[in-house]
Amino acid sequence: MTCTQADIDALKEAIATGARRVKFGSGPDSREVEYRSLQDMIDTLALIVNEVQPNAPQPIRTSYIAHSRE
Repeated sequence: MTCTQADIDALKEAIATGARRVKFGSGPDSREVEYRSLQDMIDTLALIVNEVQPNAPQPIRTSYIAHSRE
């Protein structure tokens, strides 16, 4: 199934409101997805954005390592 900008908008709105269930499309082609976690939603959003807007800048991920000498 081809993703659209409307799918991106629907997923962003769900992330912003804290909903885990997202309805994509309308009419007979509509579908509803329930995500397990916020991280699943963020990962899916990145995949959809990459498909719809392949030249869009990718978010920068930063990891920090904690260390203790105890």
